[in-house]
Amino acid sequence: MVKRWGMTVPLGGIPLAEHADVFKTLVDAGFTDAWTSEVAGTDAFTPLALAAAWAPALRLGTAIAPVFTRGPGLLAMTAAALAETAPGRFQLGVGASSPVVVGDWNSVPFDRPFARSRDTLRFLRPALAGEMVDQEFETFAVRRFRLERPPATPPPVLLAALRPGMLRLAATEANGVIMNWLAATDVPTALAETKSAATDVPAALAEPENAAAGFDVVARIFVCPTTDTGYARAVGRRMITSYLNVPAYAEFQKWLGRGPALAGMWSAWAAGDRRGALAAIPDEVVDDLIVHGSPAECRAKIQAYADNGIRVPVQALIATPEWDAGSTADKLALITALGA
Repeated sequence: MVKRWGMTVPLGGIPLAEHADVFKTLVDAGFTDAWTSEVAGTDAFTPLALAAAWAPALRLGTAIAPVFTRGPGLLAMTAAALAETAPGRFQLGVGASSPVVVGDWNSVPFDRPFARSRDTLRFLRPALAGEMVDQEFETFAVRRFRLERPPATPPPVLLAALRPGMLRLAATEANGVIMNWLAATDVPTALAETKSAATDVPAALAEPENAAAGFDVVARIFVCPTTDTGYARAVGRRMITSYLNVPAYAEFQKWLGRGPALAGMWSAWAAGDRRGALAAIPDEVVDDLIVHGSPAECRAKIQAYADNGIRVPVQALIATPEWDAGSTADKLALITALGA
């Protein structure tokens, strides 16, 4: 079985101030990791600061903090503070995010995401080590920046990656890779790019039990824990139209081989036919990309990701009617059932 088992926090329907019981339940259920996202809910760092204090057994990670929405110095300071709060237990996941999050919601130009991601990695490594950074990068310049409180244990920095360029960048300049919107059977295709990018990575990935490898492979996996297949597929279709019409995600799915299966959706969406776009998504695509079923079935499907090379499978729960109607105790019972 996989050694690490993650959950995305905070959980919907439970106030952040009441998450002490959530973190305790995660630990008791066998979860080793708590990871955050940063879209339009909480920021990526505040829930982890609470987890660091309330659940010192958990490993913590951001999946992801966008490289555009904080200046380089602020990103380094925030990561350093959390690394000091949770020594040796925090991993900083960064990524380009999307034009909507960066441009429409944060009023920052979404320009040259690959170069900005690369430059951020090259800044963060010396900055988090406590070195002075005084450098003109390709997409930004930093003048004489040095952390006043560099963490004793600098956090590993992981990069969110979809297609070959970013996957290779993660392998050569980051401490790991974070993926999403892929099926368990897609994992070898993605990891083949990281293996070909750096000579020291293939052996590490070929031996997942090699703790010295130092390259983490994380996947955020959407999980809809219900036996109502119709409901799960309806929600999954809405999520697929929301995400996979974004150009970067669309190209990722084409690269994975789902272009023909999703062509009807893309065509209808481009024509403004939202209902037609939903109807054009095949059941098999939803079932590939959204884990659903009973808790036991969900656990088995998540394990398949680990069997294919994911070291840290991280569940991202999709609310169901039962979840929304349930008490906090009901929600915690479900978390326990989804545990390792």
